[in-house]
Amino acid sequence: MNRFELTRLPFIKKILKSRYPQLAVFIVMLVGYIFAILAGLIGSPVGSRNFSIVFVWIAWWAVLILVAVPFFGRGWCAVCPIPLPSEWLQRGAVLSPPDKKPKWFNLRWPKFLRNIWMQNISFLLLALFSSVLLTTPNITGIVLAAMLVAAIGLSMVFERRSFCRYLCPVGGFIGLYSQTAPIELRIKDKQVCVTCDGKPCYNGSENGYGCPWDVFPGGLTRNTYCGLCMECIRTCPHDNIAINLRPFSADLAKPSTRMDEAFKAFIMLGSSMIYAGVLLGPWGTFKDAAYNVGTSVWLVYVIIFLAIIFIILPGLFALGILKTKSALPLKQRFASLATALIPLGLMFWVAFSLSFVLTNASYIIASLSDPLGLGWNLFGTANAAWQPLLTTILAPAQTLALVGGLIWSARTAQKAADKIKTSSIPVIAFCFMTTLVMMWLLL
Repeated sequence: MNRFELTRLPFIKKILKSRYPQLAVFIVMLVGYIFAILAGLIGSPVGSRNFSIVFVWIAWWAVLILVAVPFFGRGWCAVCPIPLPSEWLQRGAVLSPPDKKPKWFNLRWPKFLRNIWMQNISFLLLALFSSVLLTTPNITGIVLAAMLVAAIGLSMVFERRSFCRYLCPVGGFIGLYSQTAPIELRIKDKQVCVTCDGKPCYNGSENGYGCPWDVFPGGLTRNTYCGLCMECIRTCPHDNIAINLRPFSADLAKPSTRMDEAFKAFIMLGSSMIYAGVLLGPWGTFKDAAYNVGTSVWLVYVIIFLAIIFIILPGLFALGILKTKSALPLKQRFASLATALIPLGLMFWVAFSLSFVLTNASYIIASLSDPLGLGWNLFGTANAAWQPLLTTILAPAQTLALVGGLIWSARTAQKAADKIKTSSIPVIAFCFMTTLVMMWLLL
């Protein structure tokens, strides 16, 4: 498989080895994040006039789903401001390497929680309350503040980026879909890592910190748990770590066997379909149930939501592969073949986000002039009228995304099935049927 090492280029290597460019982006992001919290708490209660709603759930979401994740994988994690204050406290330093003596408790994360089930749960909690989160600025402000506080609290008890690695609701789905991205961090020569003394890329040195994501770069084979923080590039004494440009979905050539990752694929696939129905569909009863949080109809909505994700979709998938011939047990086949759902889920989110973002993007222009909804008009655009954008190309673009996702997943299913010596037909049929449902919901 052809790869091009981007860090061969001197200017790219220089930028990545220096902490100052990354720190500058970090600080800009942190200022924006804190402003989003304040805007949510003290700004206008009208969501379409509040910076926290418009820039977090429209602008940031558009960049994340339509650009950052598909093309840069974990690129957002490389500049995310949430772990910044916690790392400064944890290390007792902003740029210089930390003291050898830990500042806080520095405990290892519990072994039985070293998976992404907590991330699955945290994402589902946000998803179930999303109708309120997407429309109520103070709730968005509270959630953003809570994530920052949680990251700080966990960093004072546990080592490294425990919040990012095991709890962050955004990090879970970025990690899942980063496997499809054409960017990767990998070692150049495995033997160099075997003979390296002290493993500074993992343990840290006078040149930098040990891997904040608790990953040994010498054993890295997938993007899922690498946050692209670039510390290993700075600490490796042998210049043995590279950033590569590679074909899309290279990581999916080797299917996962983990059930937490398999169910993350179903969570993301099912959530995109439910969001399309609730936020974009014409069903008023369904929409009212999602928006009336805490009522009996909302509890029915929650039960249906969870049933679709944990029973209906995985149940149909399991039934399809149940009769396939294979020497492997059903559980292992289920986890491995669920890898094929990753490209489809990503394209479902792209198709949904195109409609959601283009419908609401004009709010960004007004919010720039009046970010708190307090009557300002900084750039003369505060009174810009709402109107959906690019309506003529929306349906073709969504169709292209969904059909492309189906083809992509079909190819991935064939490769995964070949690896475990079974048939890919049931998986392709499942992908085809869910794509038809998503087309019906969106188009």
